[in-house]
Amino acid sequence: MGPIGWLLQWPVRALVLLMVTGLPLGVEMANFGTALWSAVVIGLLGTLLILPLKFLFALPWAMASLGGLIAPVSWLFNWLITAILFALAAQLINGFTLKNGISSALFGAVAYGVISSLLINALGLADVDFTRAAVS
Repeated sequence: MGPIGWLLQWPVRALVLLMVTGLPLGVEMANFGTALWSAVVIGLLGTLLILPLKFLFALPWAMASLGGLIAPVSWLFNWLITAILFALAAQLINGFTLKNGISSALFGAVAYGVISSLLINALGLADVDFTRAAVS
């Protein structure tokens, strides 16, 4: 995905964060501006920290999933990494709070991931890349 695709997805992901705050998960967002900044921070943290977190959890993941043979264990580790990034973003952004602590991070991260994936795919923004279209 190119920068145009990311810019198109950014407000959608912010709206999804506001939708998640409407669910009884303990995720609170002050306003749409806070949601925009939170979407940026979650994206940046995912870009910068995904590899170090996967490296940190590599040995426990390999042992628990038998090297990836047990798929639900792999899904649980990915969920844990997503929840860590979600909670870290809440710590960094004023106005983005997790009222119930780790449970809000766990369930909020799942809701955010599922809803944003469904909405972005429904809107056709999953593979937007105008750089390839301009070249061909």
